[in-house]
Amino acid sequence: MHTLLHPDNIDGILAFAPLATCMAGLDLTSFPVPVLVEGEYDDNMRAQGLLADAAPMAEIVRRLAADGHRRFVHVAGSDLWASARNRRTVYEATVAELGLTSCAVVDGDWTVRSGWEAATTVIAGCGATAVLAANDRVAFGVIQGLQSLHIDVPGQISVVGWDDEEIGRYMRPALSTVRVDREWQGREAMLRLLALLRGEEPESLVHPPGLNHVVLRQSTGPAPEA
Repeated sequence: MHTLLHPDNIDGILAFAPLATCMAGLDLTSFPVPVLVEGEYDDNMRAQGLLADAAPMAEIVRRLAADGHRRFVHVAGSDLWASARNRRTVYEATVAELGLTSCAVVDGDWTVRSGWEAATTVIAGCGATAVLAANDRVAFGVIQGLQSLHIDVPGQISVVGWDDEEIGRYMRPALSTVRVDREWQGREAMLRLLALLRGEEPESLVHPPGLNHVVLRQSTGPAPEA
């Protein structure tokens, strides 16, 4: 790695992992070429910053509200992750802003099991018509748990995940979710590095418009009463 990153061989460095991990032992404070780190992580490699952006959660709530949904549940991820905390915060703020009802926020751990348990112990009996899961795996568990109780998705309860895992496109019903556009992320990171090479200050994105996209499929629909 030290040989590969010798200044004679490169014009700039673009890293998609923490520098402490991928460039251990290098003194980057005086490195003679521009260095750009795309993505922020804590000491346990949990995403922070742009990678934990939760803005699409507000869009999901608004879209479901436009379809007549008024009673919601959020099945959260582990609160050790900034992304889970941010999604919960945006969910609660948007529900409150729109005058909707949050029947419950169920603590989860990103697993299918936590979705199943939330569905069978909380969601099925709380009167909610829409569930926002912290990720696709949790959403899988929610859907399977509801179906095990003969609750129709989306006829009675709509379910949305996050990550756009491939299996979600082929399950029945196909899962509504949030797609993370890694190609866009890589392209924008390279443009920011090129800006550094030109001596410019790269633009800082607070809510990147091209990183996350809400994808609605068959697991969401109008509220039953609508």
